[in-house]
Amino acid sequence: MKKIIFDCDNTFGVKDCDVDDGLALLYLLGHEEAELLGITCTYGNSDIETVYGNTRSMLEEIGRKDIPVLKGCASASNVQSEAVDFLVEAVNRNPGKISILATGSLTNLHGAYLKDKSFFEKVSEIVLMGGVTEPLVINGKLMAELNFACDPQAAQCVLSNGRNVAVATGNNCLAAYFTREGYNRRLKQSELPAARYIHEKTAYWYDYMKEQFELDGFFNWDVVAAAYLMDKKLFDENETAITPTVESLQEGFLIGSGNEMKVKLPRIMDPASFEEAVYAAYLNVSMDGGAWL
Repeated sequence: MKKIIFDCDNTFGVKDCDVDDGLALLYLLGHEEAELLGITCTYGNSDIETVYGNTRSMLEEIGRKDIPVLKGCASASNVQSEAVDFLVEAVNRNPGKISILATGSLTNLHGAYLKDKSFFEKVSEIVLMGGVTEPLVINGKLMAELNFACDPQAAQCVLSNGRNVAVATGNNCLAAYFTREGYNRRLKQSELPAARYIHEKTAYWYDYMKEQFELDGFFNWDVVAAAYLMDKKLFDENETAITPTVESLQEGFLIGSGNEMKVKLPRIMDPASFEEAVYAAYLNVSMDGGAWL
Protein backbone atom coordinates (compact mmCIF):
# COMPACT_ATOMS: atom_id res chain seq x y z
CA MET A 1 0.00 0.00 0.00
CA LYS A 2 1.21 3.49 -0.85
CA LYS A 3 0.56 6.09 1.86
CA ILE A 4 -0.72 9.28 0.22
CA ILE A 5 -1.67 12.81 1.21
CA PHE A 6 -3.74 14.48 -1.49
CA ASP A 7 -3.35 18.28 -1.60
CA CYS A 8 -6.06 19.61 -3.93
CA ASP A 9 -8.48 22.36 -4.92
CA ASN A 10 -11.44 20.00 -5.35
CA THR A 11 -14.50 21.61 -6.96
CA PHE A 12 -16.10 18.40 -8.25
CA GLY A 13 -19.78 19.22 -8.78
CA VAL A 14 -19.43 23.00 -8.32
CA LYS A 15 -21.04 24.91 -11.21
CA ASP A 16 -18.55 26.13 -13.83
CA CYS A 17 -15.63 24.68 -11.87
CA ASP A 18 -13.32 21.86 -12.91
CA VAL A 19 -14.08 18.26 -11.96
CA ASP A 20 -10.62 16.72 -12.24
CA ASP A 21 -9.54 16.94 -8.58
CA GLY A 22 -12.62 14.99 -7.57
CA LEU A 23 -11.99 12.46 -10.31
CA ALA A 24 -8.40 12.08 -9.09
CA LEU A 25 -9.77 11.46 -5.59
CA LEU A 26 -12.15 8.80 -6.90
CA TYR A 27 -9.31 7.22 -8.87
CA LEU A 28 -7.26 6.91 -5.67
CA LEU A 29 -10.19 5.50 -3.74
CA GLY A 30 -10.72 2.90 -6.45
CA HIS A 31 -7.07 1.86 -6.62
CA GLU A 32 -6.43 -1.11 -4.36
CA GLU A 33 -2.85 -0.07 -3.55
CA ALA A 34 -3.63 3.51 -2.46
CA GLU A 35 -3.95 4.34 1.25
CA LEU A 36 -5.26 7.88 1.53
CA LEU A 37 -4.12 9.35 4.86
CA GLY A 38 -5.81 12.69 4.39
CA ILE A 39 -6.87 15.46 2.04
CA THR A 40 -5.38 18.91 2.49
CA CYS A 41 -7.44 21.56 0.76
CA THR A 42 -5.94 24.44 -1.16
CA TYR A 43 -7.27 27.23 -3.38
CA GLY A 44 -7.15 27.54 -7.16
CA ASN A 45 -10.32 26.31 -8.87
CA SER A 46 -12.15 28.30 -6.19
CA ASP A 47 -11.54 29.86 -2.79
CA ILE A 48 -10.50 27.77 0.20
CA GLU A 49 -13.92 27.83 1.86
CA THR A 50 -15.63 26.46 -1.24
CA VAL A 51 -12.97 23.77 -1.76
CA TYR A 52 -13.03 22.70 1.88
CA GLY A 53 -16.81 22.54 2.15
CA ASN A 54 -17.16 20.80 -1.20
CA THR A 55 -14.58 18.16 -0.31
CA ARG A 56 -16.28 17.37 2.99
CA SER A 57 -19.64 17.11 1.21
CA MET A 58 -18.20 14.84 -1.45
CA LEU A 59 -16.76 12.43 1.12
CA GLU A 60 -20.13 12.31 2.86
CA GLU A 61 -21.84 11.57 -0.46
CA ILE A 62 -19.56 8.63 -1.22
CA GLY A 63 -19.45 7.26 2.32
CA ARG A 64 -15.83 8.14 3.18
CA LYS A 65 -16.18 10.51 6.11
CA ASP A 66 -13.37 8.49 7.73
CA ILE A 67 -10.78 10.33 5.62
CA PRO A 68 -9.47 13.47 7.37
CA VAL A 69 -10.05 16.73 5.48
CA LEU A 70 -7.92 19.71 6.51
CA LYS A 71 -8.50 23.32 5.57
CA GLY A 72 -5.43 24.85 3.95
CA CYS A 73 -3.99 28.29 3.40
CA ALA A 74 -6.38 30.79 1.86
CA SER A 75 -3.80 32.72 -0.18
CA ALA A 76 -0.12 32.92 -1.02
CA SER A 77 0.43 35.39 1.80
CA ASN A 78 -0.96 32.99 4.41
CA VAL A 79 1.36 30.05 5.04
CA GLN A 80 -0.13 28.73 8.29
CA SER A 81 -3.12 26.42 8.44
CA GLU A 82 -4.36 23.13 9.83
CA ALA A 83 -3.39 21.54 6.52
CA VAL A 84 0.21 22.70 6.97
CA ASP A 85 0.28 21.27 10.50
CA PHE A 86 -1.18 17.97 9.28
CA LEU A 87 1.39 17.67 6.49
CA VAL A 88 4.32 18.25 8.83
CA GLU A 89 3.01 15.96 11.58
CA ALA A 90 2.10 13.13 9.19
CA VAL A 91 5.47 13.18 7.46
CA ASN A 92 7.33 13.27 10.77
CA ARG A 93 5.34 10.23 11.95
CA ASN A 94 6.11 8.38 8.71
CA PRO A 95 9.53 9.57 7.48
CA GLY A 96 10.30 8.35 3.99
CA LYS A 97 6.94 6.61 3.63
CA ILE A 98 4.47 9.26 2.43
CA SER A 99 3.82 10.28 -1.15
CA ILE A 100 2.25 13.68 -1.81
CA LEU A 101 -0.07 14.26 -4.75
CA ALA A 102 -0.64 18.00 -5.27
CA THR A 103 -3.07 19.26 -7.91
CA GLY A 104 -3.77 22.88 -6.96
CA SER A 105 -1.80 25.85 -5.71
CA LEU A 106 1.22 24.75 -3.69
CA THR A 107 0.92 27.12 -0.73
CA ASN A 108 0.31 24.33 1.79
CA LEU A 109 3.53 22.56 0.78
CA HIS A 110 5.42 25.85 0.95
CA GLY A 111 4.02 26.41 4.44
CA ALA A 112 5.09 22.91 5.50
CA TYR A 113 8.63 23.62 4.32
CA LEU A 114 8.74 26.94 6.18
CA LYS A 115 7.55 25.20 9.34
CA ASP A 116 10.02 22.32 9.00
CA LYS A 117 12.97 22.90 6.65
CA SER A 118 13.62 19.14 6.58
CA PHE A 119 10.04 18.44 5.43
CA PHE A 120 10.87 17.53 1.82
CA GLU A 121 13.73 15.28 2.92
CA LYS A 122 11.20 13.06 4.71
CA VAL A 123 8.71 12.82 1.82
CA SER A 124 9.01 9.71 -0.35
CA GLU A 125 7.89 11.36 -3.59
CA ILE A 126 5.96 14.37 -4.82
CA VAL A 127 3.74 14.29 -7.90
CA LEU A 128 2.39 17.63 -9.08
CA MET A 129 -0.11 18.63 -11.72
CA GLY A 130 0.73 21.99 -13.17
CA GLY A 131 3.16 24.00 -15.19
CA VAL A 132 3.78 24.21 -18.90
CA THR A 133 6.86 23.86 -21.08
CA GLU A 134 5.30 25.69 -24.03
CA PRO A 135 2.10 27.69 -24.57
CA LEU A 136 -0.99 25.60 -23.86
CA VAL A 137 -3.33 25.86 -26.83
CA ILE A 138 -6.69 24.07 -26.84
CA ASN A 139 -8.69 24.08 -30.05
CA GLY A 140 -7.02 27.30 -31.12
CA LYS A 141 -7.45 29.07 -27.76
CA LEU A 142 -4.54 29.92 -25.49
CA MET A 143 -5.24 28.60 -22.00
CA ALA A 144 -3.60 30.08 -18.90
CA GLU A 145 -1.77 27.82 -16.48
CA LEU A 146 -3.77 27.84 -13.25
CA ASN A 147 -1.85 25.86 -10.58
CA PHE A 148 1.75 27.02 -10.30
CA ALA A 149 0.76 30.54 -11.32
CA CYS A 150 -1.53 30.85 -8.27
CA ASP A 151 1.52 30.97 -5.99
CA PRO A 152 4.72 31.02 -8.05
CA GLN A 153 6.93 31.40 -4.98
CA ALA A 154 5.47 28.22 -3.51
CA ALA A 155 5.90 26.40 -6.82
CA GLN A 156 9.54 27.46 -6.99
CA CYS A 157 10.06 26.30 -3.40
CA VAL A 158 8.64 22.83 -4.09
CA LEU A 159 10.50 22.39 -7.37
CA SER A 160 13.79 23.58 -5.86
CA ASN A 161 13.65 21.70 -2.56
CA GLY A 162 11.48 18.67 -3.29
CA ARG A 163 13.06 15.27 -3.77
CA ASN A 164 11.88 12.70 -6.30
CA VAL A 165 9.56 15.20 -8.00
CA ALA A 166 7.37 14.46 -11.02
CA VAL A 167 5.27 17.09 -12.79
CA ALA A 168 2.28 16.25 -14.97
CA THR A 169 2.42 19.35 -17.15
CA GLY A 170 -0.56 20.85 -18.89
CA ASN A 171 1.06 20.01 -22.21
CA ASN A 172 1.53 16.32 -21.40
CA CYS A 173 -1.96 16.02 -19.94
CA LEU A 174 -3.50 16.79 -23.33
CA ALA A 175 -3.18 13.06 -24.07
CA ALA A 176 -5.79 12.38 -21.35
CA TYR A 177 -8.81 13.44 -23.39
CA PHE A 178 -12.05 11.84 -22.20
CA THR A 179 -14.87 12.05 -24.73
CA ARG A 180 -18.52 12.43 -23.84
CA GLU A 181 -19.30 9.32 -25.91
CA GLY A 182 -16.84 7.21 -23.91
CA TYR A 183 -18.15 8.58 -20.63
CA ASN A 184 -21.75 7.78 -21.55
CA ARG A 185 -20.87 4.32 -22.81
CA ARG A 186 -18.97 3.31 -19.67
CA LEU A 187 -20.94 5.11 -16.99
CA LYS A 188 -24.45 6.17 -17.99
CA GLN A 189 -25.95 2.69 -18.32
CA SER A 190 -24.02 1.11 -15.47
CA GLU A 191 -25.83 -0.07 -12.35
CA LEU A 192 -22.77 0.58 -10.20
CA PRO A 193 -23.36 3.48 -7.78
CA ALA A 194 -19.92 4.97 -8.47
CA ALA A 195 -20.57 5.03 -12.22
CA ARG A 196 -23.93 6.74 -11.84
CA TYR A 197 -22.50 9.19 -9.31
CA ILE A 198 -19.62 10.23 -11.55
CA HIS A 199 -21.86 10.56 -14.60
CA GLU A 200 -24.44 12.66 -12.80
CA LYS A 201 -21.95 14.92 -11.04
CA THR A 202 -19.77 15.67 -14.07
CA ALA A 203 -22.28 16.09 -16.92
CA TYR A 204 -22.15 19.88 -16.53
CA TRP A 205 -18.44 19.92 -17.28
CA TYR A 206 -18.96 18.47 -20.74
CA ASP A 207 -21.47 21.23 -21.44
CA TYR A 208 -18.99 23.83 -20.16
CA MET A 209 -16.16 22.53 -22.38
CA LYS A 210 -18.47 22.50 -25.38
CA GLU A 211 -19.45 26.10 -24.75
CA GLN A 212 -15.96 27.40 -23.96
CA PHE A 213 -13.74 25.35 -26.29
CA GLU A 214 -16.14 23.65 -28.75
CA LEU A 215 -14.95 20.25 -27.50
CA ASP A 216 -17.09 17.17 -26.98
CA GLY A 217 -14.91 15.99 -24.11
CA PHE A 218 -12.48 17.27 -21.49
CA PHE A 219 -8.86 16.87 -20.44
CA ASN A 220 -8.56 14.84 -17.25
CA TRP A 221 -5.61 16.86 -15.95
CA ASP A 222 -5.29 15.81 -12.32
CA VAL A 223 -6.02 12.15 -12.94
CA VAL A 224 -2.81 12.01 -15.00
CA ALA A 225 -0.82 12.92 -11.89
CA ALA A 226 -2.75 10.44 -9.74
CA ALA A 227 -2.30 7.65 -12.29
CA TYR A 228 1.43 8.33 -12.56
CA LEU A 229 1.71 8.09 -8.78
CA MET A 230 0.00 4.70 -8.71
CA ASP A 231 0.72 3.07 -12.08
CA LYS A 232 4.02 4.21 -13.55
CA LYS A 233 4.05 1.48 -16.19
CA LEU A 234 1.52 3.56 -18.13
CA PHE A 235 4.08 6.33 -18.59
CA ASP A 236 7.39 7.31 -20.06
CA GLU A 237 8.98 8.99 -17.04
CA ASN A 238 10.78 11.54 -19.25
CA GLU A 239 13.42 12.89 -16.84
CA THR A 240 14.03 16.46 -17.96
CA ALA A 241 16.05 19.51 -16.96
CA ILE A 242 13.91 22.56 -16.18
CA THR A 243 14.99 26.11 -15.32
CA PRO A 244 12.08 27.87 -13.62
CA THR A 245 12.17 31.17 -11.78
CA VAL A 246 9.49 32.82 -9.67
CA GLU A 247 8.97 35.19 -12.60
CA SER A 248 8.52 32.42 -15.20
CA LEU A 249 6.19 30.55 -12.85
CA GLN A 250 3.89 33.56 -12.72
CA GLU A 251 2.76 32.23 -16.10
CA GLY A 252 3.34 28.61 -15.10
CA PHE A 253 6.42 28.20 -17.31
CA LEU A 254 8.97 25.61 -16.19
CA ILE A 255 11.55 26.95 -18.62
CA GLY A 256 13.05 30.25 -17.54
CA SER A 257 16.46 31.63 -16.63
CA GLY A 258 16.86 29.83 -13.31
CA ASN A 259 19.19 27.12 -12.11
CA GLU A 260 18.85 23.78 -13.86
CA MET A 261 17.03 21.07 -11.92
CA LYS A 262 16.05 17.55 -12.91
CA VAL A 263 12.44 16.43 -12.58
CA LYS A 264 10.28 13.84 -14.29
CA LEU A 265 7.71 15.11 -16.78
CA PRO A 266 5.73 11.88 -17.34
CA ARG A 267 4.09 11.25 -20.70
CA ILE A 268 1.24 8.81 -21.27
CA MET A 269 2.54 6.04 -23.53
CA ASP A 270 -0.80 4.67 -24.74
CA PRO A 271 -3.89 6.86 -24.18
CA ALA A 272 -6.28 3.91 -24.66
CA SER A 273 -4.57 1.84 -21.94
CA PHE A 274 -4.46 4.87 -19.67
CA GLU A 275 -8.18 5.48 -20.15
CA GLU A 276 -9.05 1.85 -19.42
CA ALA A 277 -7.00 1.90 -16.21
CA VAL A 278 -8.73 5.08 -15.05
CA TYR A 279 -12.23 3.76 -15.71
CA ALA A 280 -11.35 0.49 -13.95
CA ALA A 281 -10.42 2.46 -10.82
CA TYR A 282 -13.57 4.60 -11.02
CA LEU A 283 -15.76 1.50 -11.20
CA ASN A 284 -13.96 -0.07 -8.24
CA VAL A 285 -14.99 2.72 -5.84
CA SER A 286 -17.22 1.51 -3.02
CA MET A 287 -19.97 3.88 -1.95
CA ASP A 288 -21.42 1.82 0.88
CA GLY A 289 -23.12 4.08 3.38
CA GLY A 290 -22.81 7.15 1.17
CA ALA A 291 -25.42 9.88 1.51
CA TRP A 292 -25.80 10.07 -2.29
CA LEU A 293 -27.24 6.55 -2.52
